[in-house]
Amino acid sequence: MIDGRVRETYSKDSKATNKNALFDPYVKAIRWASDRIGDEGIVAFVTNNGFLDNIAFDGMRQHLGKDFSTIYHINLKGNARTSGERRRQEGGNVFDDMIRVSTGITFFIKHKQPKPQAEIFVYSVDDYLKSQEKKAFLDNTENYANVQMERVVVDKKHTWLTEGLHSEFDEFLPLGTKETKATKTEIEGVIFNIFSNGVKTHRDAWAYNFNQKNLAENMQRTIDAYNEHVEKWAKKDNQQVKVDDFVLYDNSQISWSLGLKNHLKRGRKANFLEEKIRISIYRPFTRSNLFFDRVMNDAVYLFPKFFPTPTTENENRVICVVNEAQIPFSVQIAAHIPCLHYGGRQTQCFPLYTYNENGKNRTENITDWALTHYRQHYQDNTITKWAIFHYAYGLLHHPGYREKYAANLKREFPRLPMAADFWSFSKSGEKLADLHLNYEHATPYPLKMIENHKVPFSLRVEKMRLSQDKKKLIYNDFLTLEVIPKEVFDYKLGNRSALEWVIEQYRVKVDKKSGIVNDPNREEDDDYILELVKKIITVSLETIKVVERLPNDS
Repeated sequence: MIDGRVRETYSKDSKATNKNALFDPYVKAIRWASDRIGDEGIVAFVTNNGFLDNIAFDGMRQHLGKDFSTIYHINLKGNARTSGERRRQEGGNVFDDMIRVSTGITFFIKHKQPKPQAEIFVYSVDDYLKSQEKKAFLDNTENYANVQMERVVVDKKHTWLTEGLHSEFDEFLPLGTKETKATKTEIEGVIFNIFSNGVKTHRDAWAYNFNQKNLAENMQRTIDAYNEHVEKWAKKDNQQVKVDDFVLYDNSQISWSLGLKNHLKRGRKANFLEEKIRISIYRPFTRSNLFFDRVMNDAVYLFPKFFPTPTTENENRVICVVNEAQIPFSVQIAAHIPCLHYGGRQTQCFPLYTYNENGKNRTENITDWALTHYRQHYQDNTITKWAIFHYAYGLLHHPGYREKYAANLKREFPRLPMAADFWSFSKSGEKLADLHLNYEHATPYPLKMIENHKVPFSLRVEKMRLSQDKKKLIYNDFLTLEVIPKEVFDYKLGNRSALEWVIEQYRVKVDKKSGIVNDPNREEDDDYILELVKKIITVSLETIKVVERLPNDS
């Protein structure tokens, strides 16, 4: 019942695309208490701080503003899911650093005489405080009335913490919106018609592998196990048995998820076909193989329309963005199916084209309205949708734009201002796209190779690691690479540089639950990883050069 209440209130009025966080237990508890407080009273909670400013909770904040008269919140910070200076500012977690989320204390007060909008007061503890210092603050304060809270001016998106947000961001052109994505009529006011999350398998160890042969064997084995369950479910004697009690939990054969159990209940079998093995970009500059299938992937979202066949990979492109509170904004272009967490967190993808699921009927995904808007604004009829696509990619790399609107980009999809020089951004975006799509063809950077002749020659990678000063890469016991330019680490995608993504992903991994081995080494091309490292250094340095030449005024 409480799930239904969350769905018909907080979730219904949220503008977010992903609303999963609204079904966290603390959100349900607040919804439950709000429904039972009566005409007046006080509700107090110690909870995750996520509902204060996260876009997924906009509907929740809207209802809390209506359900109560006054709200007091003490923000104790302590978010360990951040990084760099922001992580240091968050300080320790008040629960002796035993949890990773930021926490706060909230008092929801309701009076008999209703108000159109609750008065909201927030106090945030100082930056850099340790856990013990935060607890000492609470002990010394004793009463929330003794805390010097500031009244919050709630914005139109029902955000309570607006520090760092820039209101003019709302006037820029959105890449896409949930409302226009759902409409069937002529679309106005956005750049892209539709967009999608990357693919969510819910069983990455099974559905991804660097080696096609191993992937095929793994998937055939787990599909056999699943189909056997489907047959037994259809013939079960006890019609009242719950699916959770029916399935056999054997991690060496299958990884169950809610989605797969739902397919089981419907009696839907899975089929193994070689053509379902597709190239995927699992993480930045990390090509893998994906078993692309509606049953064995928990959610393929709209990618059967973006890359329905391998042929469409030759012409279609998607701009993938990560804009979540925990990590810095990042953007990457792809010509293959991206993973849901391609950029380290949930990734939204904006394609240039869409297709029917048979690969026919290619349709431009940039709106006609956007094309007209750009042509009229710049008085330039030579502007094309490809040029707009590259303009977006170039502008989203602009350091000034990303720094100024960092807080906005953590909350919602990017919005693009109309830069003074359209073509500088478009041409730079085209150069960046070429660099990032064709990274495997880049010229290898001439690193110094130090061989250890005390061990046999080998180019096989188990797990690469950087030296503490990041000038050397210990490739394996036989080989060390020197000297890595420090500028390489300035090209970041989220919390990691491009090179660090490659180092982290190109290692031998053994999944603890299934025992599945994912080995990036190629028998037919034993120096692939070595050359990839050198090429990513070149790509990083060239990316920095292009970005540095972007116009100062975005």
